[in-house]
Amino acid sequence: QVQLVESGGGLVQPGGSMRLSCAASGFTFSSYGMSWYRQAPGKERELVAGVTSDGGSTNYADSVKGRFTISRDNAKNTVYLQMNSLKLEDTAVYYCRARYLLRSYWGQGTQVTVSS
Repeated sequence: QVQLVESGGGLVQPGGSMRLSCAASGFTFSSYGMSWYRQAPGKERELVAGVTSDGGSTNYADSVKGRFTISRDNAKNTVYLQMNSLKLEDTAVYYCRARYLLRSYWGQGTQVTVSS
């Protein structure tokens, strides 16, 4: 069955770094565009970053440009989100999403808390 399993979340101080991973299985990972979303308490889920199926193109929310980097390893069926210079407002549950045409899969999310 399809699985997207996020890992790497936790507690970090402002200005710190963290790398999230999302391991995929049960579908042809290399055919799917991959994205990271986040949802803070009381807010709607928002797109953070996306990468095309071949890794050749990426896009970012304005709020994370220059601080976050999305990448993927199709040999390992894994997508990453490197987060640097973390801010208090980056605190949220982070989800990975796989999408191809009308098919879309979500992970269960991993909590990232930025706090001093």
